[in-house]
Order: sequence, then C-alpha cells, then structure tokens
Amino acid sequence: MLEQTTNDTGRAHRHVFPRAVRFADIDALGHVNNVRFFDYLEDARLGLFHVDPHREGIAPFQGLVVARHEIDYRRPLTFRPDPVRVETWVTEIRPVRFTLDYEIRDDDEVFVRARSILVAYDVAKGAPRRLNQDEIAYLSRFTAEGPQDAGPR
Repeated sequence: MLEQTTNDTGRAHRHVFPRAVRFADIDALGHVNNVRFFDYLEDARLGLFHVDPHREGIAPFQGLVVARHEIDYRRPLTFRPDPVRVETWVTEIRPVRFTLDYEIRDDDEVFVRARSILVAYDVAKGAPRRLNQDEIAYLSRFTAEGPQDAGPR
C-alpha cells in the first residue's frame, strides 16, 4: 500500500512506494545495476501521479515529461526478500514544472538519493503547459510548506 509520511525532521511529506528488488535488477557484480534505479524512480512516479489519484477518485496527472534526472549512488543494494522504499517529495513548484527529490532506502540505509525535474506538457499541442490548480494542490501535499502559489517566479 502506498502512504504518506514525514521525514526525520517532520518537514516534508513523502510519498512512499514499496519496490521489490527483482533478480533481474542484479548485475554481474551482485548488486542492483545503476540503470535499474531509474526504473525504481519511474515506478514510484507512476504510483504517485496515476495509481494513487485513481484510488482516491481524482484525475491522474496527464502529460508530464521528465526534463532532468540527477542520481547519487550511496550504497550498493543487493538482492533481498523485503522491498525497499522509494520515498518521494516535492521540493519546488513553478508554473510549468516541479522538482521531485527521492530516497531509495530501508529502515537503516539510504542506497540512492535522486532528483527529477518534471514539466507539464500538452501532448496535443506538443508544448509545455501550465500546471492547473488541482495539480498544484496535489503536489503541495508532498511539500514541506503545504499549499503553494505557482504564480510567476
């Protein structure tokens, strides 16, 4: 089950996505291949922007594109029976884009820290679009400050 939580300082609400470490994720060195971590992040975003809204009876996000990924590999993650958590929170909301921060972790260790910039995109026009108020309100649930104004900055 997906959930919301706060981090150790209680500042940022996090979306928590449990992700199984699959045998197919493991490389010849015996740990999760660095490229596979992007799959973990993608699975968490799918839960955050499509699965959870659907379960809540609200419209899922439409037309988001990734403009940038940054990833820091902190510790090797090896095959394990229990899932890790992909914890995601919003660190910035702008009129047409927002920034997500992530940790892939268990109770004791952080394996990956990452950041993505996502852009709201109008598929029919093939161009960026402004985030609407419902999207801003949903994103604000996962920020430290709560509801945000996405006016020009």
